[in-house]
Amino acid sequence: MVADKARIARQFIASIPHSRTLGMEIEELGDGYARITMPYHDRIVGDAKTGVIHGGAVSALMDTCGGAAVMSHPSAPGGTATIDLRIDYRRGAKPGDTITAEARCTHITRNVAFVSATATDSDAENPVATATGAFTVEGA
Repeated sequence: MVADKARIARQFIASIPHSRTLGMEIEELGDGYARITMPYHDRIVGDAKTGVIHGGAVSALMDTCGGAAVMSHPSAPGGTATIDLRIDYRRGAKPGDTITAEARCTHITRNVAFVSATATDSDAENPVATATGAFTVEGA
């Protein structure tokens, strides 16, 4: 069952055009946890002077990772959509670094799943951003 959920979540993420465009790759997925990476590329730079990736790309990564965590949760019967996502940007990501988002579904009800997420670059001890969100829990 968990393997089926992970397979469905992977297919769902792969079907999202912006996820493909941003180069997102699922590294780990299951039991309400997801880790997705996004490689550095000049097409997603938000500040040409510094080479820092645009916050919107970081946001998309964290949102996608949160949704994947929900979809892989044992109590989530089907798909999901974002209800609310609060992101606290802590610093710019290091130019050239891959960004890794990790999300965990911290609580789930019949209709809503709650997620916390972190995005890091090569300095994993100093997050680029943190997030909390609420996602729908849709029937199978």
